[in-house]
Amino acid sequence: MPIIVTLDVVLAQRKMKQGDLAERVDLTLANLSILKTGKARAIRFSTLEALCRELDCQPGDLLRYEPDSTP
Repeated sequence: MPIIVTLDVVLAQRKMKQGDLAERVDLTLANLSILKTGKARAIRFSTLEALCRELDCQPGDLLRYEPDSTP
């Protein structure tokens, strides 16, 4: 998938635990884990906004585009 989720990197930089973030943004730990591992098929703007607010970051800090290497 060409969209890479870098939530784990930002969490480590902020020295924040996944469970703490899940509680602050009102997500289940399971749903946050799905997002963190890149298995999510979509993300609501309200969720992205809450993540950015709690992590004090920009959406581009959490998501990165890498094109597929296959033609």
